[in-house]
Amino acid sequence: MDPVVEALAGFMGFLSWIMVGFALPHRYWKESTMDGNIITISTVYENLWMSCATESTGVHTCRDFPSLIALSGYIQATRGLMIASIVLGTFGIVGTLIGMQCSKIGGENYVLKGRIAAIGGVFFILQGLCTMIAVSWYAANITQQFFDQFYAGIKYEIGQGLYIGWSSAVLALCGGSCLLCACISNSPGEKTSVFGFRNDELKTSSLKKFPFFLRHKQRHLHIGASQLIAA
Repeated sequence: MDPVVEALAGFMGFLSWIMVGFALPHRYWKESTMDGNIITISTVYENLWMSCATESTGVHTCRDFPSLIALSGYIQATRGLMIASIVLGTFGIVGTLIGMQCSKIGGENYVLKGRIAAIGGVFFILQGLCTMIAVSWYAANITQQFFDQFYAGIKYEIGQGLYIGWSSAVLALCGGSCLLCACISNSPGEKTSVFGFRNDELKTSSLKKFPFFLRHKQRHLHIGASQLIAA
């Protein structure tokens, strides 16, 4: 595997993991501006955990969601997917660090290290999928309520947290795909055997030693035949 591609893919995966951890507690998943008079104008915004309002005087008021069961189903699902994304990204980082060629963890068995790095890439892809599904699902509900003429509640717009989540998902998918493809695309001749030699080296050395092997067997047969005649 190319060390440059390996390092770049690992960096993208690590950056996506940092961003999804930053997006999860972000306050601005959806926001709306309620226009009244100059005094009562305020901004309302929500995330997966609380609902907040900011008045024109600069006073912030936040209220945690009181009950998990009373929440909408898509909010509960989004919470679970985002938490699962962080867990999968953690496994991806560990697998990438162990599978990197510059890492001393796992010895010098580069075949095993490549497979571990590929597993880390799969975890990054799963992280990106979970993040993409969670953020897109949440955004779909925002747009559905916004364009619904019969919706009587507050109409929100897409907040900053969703854009961070989308960026994190794209980075995770790109990093995981590069890491997985780089490990799979290795030709069999570049892999290391269990004895520490490459397969092409074993084939070349066998071909070079094959004529000597024939001459050695022929010499033993000739000596054995001479002994039999002498007997």
